[in-house]
Amino acid sequence: MKEKNNFEMNEFSPFGGIKGGYINPIKSEWLALTTRPTIKTEDLSKLVNQVFKEVKELGDVALKNYTQQFDSVDIDEFKVTEEEFQLAEKLVSNELKQAMQLAVNNIEKFHSIQKQEKQVVETTSGVFCWQESRPIEKVGLYIPGGTAPLFSTVLMLGIPAKIAGCKEIVLCTPPNKAGKIANEILVAAKLVGATAVYKVGGIQAIAALTFGTETIPQVYKIFGPGNQFVTAAKQEAFQRGVAIDMPAGPSELLVVADESSNAAFVASDLLSQAEHGIDSQVICIANKEELLDKIVNELEQQLAVLPRKAIAQQALENSKMIVINNISDTLDFVNAYAPEHLILAVKNEDEYVSKISNAGSVFIGNYTPESAGDYASGTNHTLPTNGFSKAFSGVNLDAFVKKITFQKISKEGIMNIGKSIELMAEAEQLQAHKNAVSIRIRD
Repeated sequence: MKEKNNFEMNEFSPFGGIKGGYINPIKSEWLALTTRPTIKTEDLSKLVNQVFKEVKELGDVALKNYTQQFDSVDIDEFKVTEEEFQLAEKLVSNELKQAMQLAVNNIEKFHSIQKQEKQVVETTSGVFCWQESRPIEKVGLYIPGGTAPLFSTVLMLGIPAKIAGCKEIVLCTPPNKAGKIANEILVAAKLVGATAVYKVGGIQAIAALTFGTETIPQVYKIFGPGNQFVTAAKQEAFQRGVAIDMPAGPSELLVVADESSNAAFVASDLLSQAEHGIDSQVICIANKEELLDKIVNELEQQLAVLPRKAIAQQALENSKMIVINNISDTLDFVNAYAPEHLILAVKNEDEYVSKISNAGSVFIGNYTPESAGDYASGTNHTLPTNGFSKAFSGVNLDAFVKKITFQKISKEGIMNIGKSIELMAEAEQLQAHKNAVSIRIRD
């Protein structure tokens, strides 16, 4: 690999996959290196608005039209029947059901500890304040289908919704070419207590959950990852008054590796995210060029035998391989990129962990693959992408509840804080606010 100290691209992969080889790029080049692959936002916005308008006006008719246009499937009944659930239960192997149950147990354990007990605080003598959680009554779960039906996402979203006590858990997912939902998704939906499952995906599914149609109910909050179209649709839903979990778009992963890492492990992690979709992005930062060469060689060998090789290889076109020799710059780059998934395959992991401020979920050590978080370790895999981990958390129990504050003030309490309220209200020229206190004090 030729040494490069500028931003000129160095294509060093013999299989034409990873093209972004950079040696100690200067910080002025980082913005370009941390840019995600996107499509023209104006074209995307126009399409989203068109679909939303038609779904709002035409309801199920628009859903049928767009499902035929985008998915090449004619759907007569969107709602999955009980017979379909029963058939799915028979067709999914006992081994897979047992694996799902292990994941369910771990996800339940991790999310259950996030419950918070009511704590009443007496802020001033006679003034009592507290906070209580209430479940969001109606939630919509979007489960990507497409090239890989993600039944694991059903568990990640449905389990905390169930623990929170959401009354309606509505699930939408794209049908396959036969107009069916993957059996695994239906089994997972039953495990988490989904109240209804609908065969609709993409922008039209998000629009249906936003407005409601003759078949699909309107919800109060929409959860779930998706491609750029789904992400843009969720942002439009938010503009229309329906809450969303976060902007969660195409999958991404950053791996930091040093001489203590295993090149084969690192390559396998990079490919595990690259195979999600052609718009996924993976980045590897190694502390030495020799290590990066080993990782690239492993990438070539492992990619060659992947069933989803074509998808992974296209995703690798969006990806970067970088050498950064010192830990400080590596940490700065990681926090600037703010990855959805971050793997730290390094020997001095504590030094890194304490200084990570922007990441959706962090995987520490050579034996912690990102796949563990995707499926069965217990943490949630619905995470902020596209740099949004600078301000957003991944899905957790709090995402499915609202925090309502309460307060109760005694006669003693209003006397203790009343004068301060009167003075502040008067300073803001809000006389009625002052009077609401004054009348009580006089009483």
